[in-house]
Amino acid sequence: MVNEIFAQRLKAAMGERHMKQVDLVREAQEQGIKLGKSHVSQYVSGKTVPREELLRFLAETLQVTPEWLLGREQDHAQELTAGTTERTLSEQTPDKGEIRIFKKSTKLDHVLYDVRGPVVEEADRMENEGVRILKLNIGNPAPFDFHAPDEVVFDMRRQLTRCEGYSPANGLFAARKAIMQYAQMKKIPNVSVDDIYTGNGVSELINLCMSALLDDGDEILIPSPDYPLWTACATLAGGKAVHYICDEQSDWYPDLADIRRKITARTKAIVIINPNNPTGALYPREVLQQIVEVAREHQLMIFSDEIYDRLVMDGEEHISIASLAPDLFCVTYSGLSKSHMVAGFRIGWMILSGNKKIAADYIEGIKMLSNMRLCSNVPAQSVVQTALGGYQSVERYLEPGGRIYEQRNYIYQALTDIPGITAVKPKAAFYIFPKLDVKKFHILDDEKFVLDLLKEKKILMIHGGGFNWQQPDHFRVVYLPRLEVLKEAAENIADFLSTYRQ
Repeated sequence: MVNEIFAQRLKAAMGERHMKQVDLVREAQEQGIKLGKSHVSQYVSGKTVPREELLRFLAETLQVTPEWLLGREQDHAQELTAGTTERTLSEQTPDKGEIRIFKKSTKLDHVLYDVRGPVVEEADRMENEGVRILKLNIGNPAPFDFHAPDEVVFDMRRQLTRCEGYSPANGLFAARKAIMQYAQMKKIPNVSVDDIYTGNGVSELINLCMSALLDDGDEILIPSPDYPLWTACATLAGGKAVHYICDEQSDWYPDLADIRRKITARTKAIVIINPNNPTGALYPREVLQQIVEVAREHQLMIFSDEIYDRLVMDGEEHISIASLAPDLFCVTYSGLSKSHMVAGFRIGWMILSGNKKIAADYIEGIKMLSNMRLCSNVPAQSVVQTALGGYQSVERYLEPGGRIYEQRNYIYQALTDIPGITAVKPKAAFYIFPKLDVKKFHILDDEKFVLDLLKEKKILMIHGGGFNWQQPDHFRVVYLPRLEVLKEAAENIADFLSTYRQ
């Protein structure tokens, strides 16, 4: 009830002040307050009510009182000041006969993951009503007829009966040995079998590493645009994600000057995503070397997300940044989800390398959290050795005539042929991050853009804001579908944009 009252009054106050959702987000940014578009969307839809700081910001901006927004004009200001609750009276200890309502932790208030966010929820609702949706929102190869190599499936079947128990917390020896050898091939220095940890995908390991590292207020540099799990995990751990810009005019490479500007005494580490999701960029040696120099100068740890390192096209070479930083402590992430088309198997790993002496206590924290989850998926671990050895079947997809290569070329050309869209051609992975001419389409809210496209053309994509990109002018396309499907999708996008204005 309180949520509904709040939503109604919020919309009324916004209407009175002639403000849109994006105006609130911009005003918050100017005041240094974290308020995402997804937050405002949830408030307006009545799904949740903001915590005290955001409630007071909204009230001041809209020139109303917090009590009025909550529908609690009569003598409830003391509750807000006490800070015991910001949402509903039902969160207090209930009186006899009252029903107690349980809310999510306030730790989640600033955690956003729009890859599976409000627009995806709308797509699910439409599907439940029988509407067929083309899902270009997530890099999931299996629905688009990409399958695991036969030898990987064969090996898992053969070994399944030997995978019934727990493995060591950091993973099966054979799997870690194969990963160690892979690290040697990538020239990552100072790595032993004990420096490798397997996980239920890289996602679990990112969460584990952020939890082990960050205290409240600690800062970590994360790219913008980013894979949003990095920002979410850093925030959930109590840290502050500080986003440095990747420059579209320079093939989406990190802006070194922006990185330097954003380093403070509280900065502990820098994250790079290479190859990049969502842009498909691949960083050359000279860019990586510059990042290493900044990390060296400011004594930062380096976290390098390299899950797409085997999905590189055009004869380019992927270089692990850890290979350039033997004197720094680095954590390198990869796995089989994308390179071997086994996203559902949930098998990833991280490699600790370089100067481990300076991170000895942090490594103890990693061990502790790794032990607490007992182990990662053992059947999936059992195929790592087979997957990393011998013929790499994914390579045929990346050569001229291969599916990923040809689909990349097609979607790049098809999208950039649409008036009002430009894009940097991706060199790796299977994503492209096109730019919209916001003046041409009068776009103020990129989430509304992808929601309108979903409703009219039944195509699901993620807006740029879902990747912590601050301007409402980008969206990500997953180009895994076959050419005939991409062709229809591109035609529908072109038709939609031919008349679209916000």
